[in-house]
Amino acid sequence: MGADDKIENTAEKTSGKIKEAVGDATDNRDLQAEGKKDQTKGSLKQAGENIKDAFK
Repeated sequence: MGADDKIENTAEKTSGKIKEAVGDATDNRDLQAEGKKDQTKGSLKQAGENIKDAFK
């Protein structure tokens, strides 16, 4: 996994956590859901990169 990909995936997960926390604080269910979606996307991308690295 390239360092850029790892940073990008971590940033996406972190951004999702922040969105979810703001959604929790403001009782905004749409923002909560978007935050969870971003976290999941970042995790899936990272898992895909790990699988690619395993076959190198």
